[in-house]
Amino acid sequence: MAKNAKRKIAFVGSECYPFVKTGGLGDVMYALPRALVSEGCEVRVILPLYACIPQKYKDQLEYKGSFMMDQTQEGRTFFVGIMEMKMDGVTYDFVENREFFDWGNPYTGLWEDIPKYCFFSKASLAILNYLKWAPDVIHCHDWQASLVPLYKRTKFWDTPVGAAKTVLTIHNLRFQGICGIQHLKYWSGLRDDLFDYPVLKWNEDEANMFKGGLAFADMITTVSETYAQEIQTGAYGEGLDAHLRYHSPRLHGIVNGIDVEQWDPAADRLLAAQYNADNAVEQKKINKGALQEKLGLEQDGHKMVLGLISRLTDQKGLDLVDAIFPRLIDGNTQVVILGTGDPRYENAFRYFEGEYKGSVCAYISYNETLAHLIYAGADAFLVPSLFEPCGLTQLIAMRYGTVPVVRETGGLKDTVAPFRRDCNEGNGFTFDRYDAGLLLDAVNNAKTVYFTERQAWDEMVKRNMNKDVSWESSAAKYLALYDELIQK
Repeated sequence: MAKNAKRKIAFVGSECYPFVKTGGLGDVMYALPRALVSEGCEVRVILPLYACIPQKYKDQLEYKGSFMMDQTQEGRTFFVGIMEMKMDGVTYDFVENREFFDWGNPYTGLWEDIPKYCFFSKASLAILNYLKWAPDVIHCHDWQASLVPLYKRTKFWDTPVGAAKTVLTIHNLRFQGICGIQHLKYWSGLRDDLFDYPVLKWNEDEANMFKGGLAFADMITTVSETYAQEIQTGAYGEGLDAHLRYHSPRLHGIVNGIDVEQWDPAADRLLAAQYNADNAVEQKKINKGALQEKLGLEQDGHKMVLGLISRLTDQKGLDLVDAIFPRLIDGNTQVVILGTGDPRYENAFRYFEGEYKGSVCAYISYNETLAHLIYAGADAFLVPSLFEPCGLTQLIAMRYGTVPVVRETGGLKDTVAPFRRDCNEGNGFTFDRYDAGLLLDAVNNAKTVYFTERQAWDEMVKRNMNKDVSWESSAAKYLALYDELIQK
């Protein structure tokens, strides 16, 4: 493709900030298209028109047309409406169908979600044809959009959209869209031969939507280089490791970035004091004081504050945190936790708050203002995940000059280099094996540097704030992959 040609990229996924977001997928679906537009691409994002999308966005939607589409094995027809808006140079097309998307939350249960996302995948391609907008690349995300490559090469092969190349990105391999073969056969309407082991068949009774999409996509990506290697092993492959090893020539890892306008301590109005790398050491003290006051912690600028913002689940390594928690509280350390999730962790952290009043706050909810203040006011940030495809919190923490303590897995390993005393390099503290004692060692190592080698710590704060965690370099890598595909 000519260097200056305007690439046309369609994104297909189940969520996108600010319309609907439950995790990192929503951030990527928002930030990467915007970065690609700034690189000269023409980008459309296709999303379901969920009932839960805020009314202020629904009020901005423009009706672009509608049609009936056959969907099931028996050829039942369903309404497909197209509602459109533009924001920051990106065109957003919402698939309207009340039968599938008017349930409230985006994910309601796998039995209901399978028909919903079969319909969504096929409707996304039909909409592109209806709008007479033929993309060069269709970039699909996670299992909810994984049937797009199959539909493109079967139902749509001889239509304008059939000429597009497909990219399928794995954000979290734990969720794959596994269901009964007959259930998927009926709702997808795909031909019988696709339900064999090389494509959709998972076992004698079940089909796997993600497995089929991975087999038919022109290229597979995931959200860090390390995770791309990890998912080809039995420990991380969630049963698809052999399938991914077979398709490994098409598998690439590209680490996510963050929206550096949304996450900018120099312009963040949710903070007690804005700051940049030059004045971070002093200004972060103001934010620490504001955080301590807001959460009822002892007002002491000399204490080290550990922050943790997370879904409270096993994946996030919270069993390790639970195991060592009493040893974190040493009279010089405070811990702030923000998140919701499994009751066992919610209750454990509430207990620790009661046990160590003034040193621990467990805010079992989500609060956007508090999240920003934790990133700015904490000294160190815990991300001890069991597995982490990419991780965004450690990137945001570094952007805010808060030093990450992470396990060396997935994107955490790719983005956090361990601190080295001998040459004063690195931007965090790491541990390898999934072990509570090793997490405690990493935290204690961070405490030692914080309390006894403060100059080295402050230099790390500045180094982290100057680190490029934007989407710019990641977008360039995606562009290179798109061009490689287009030229084939």
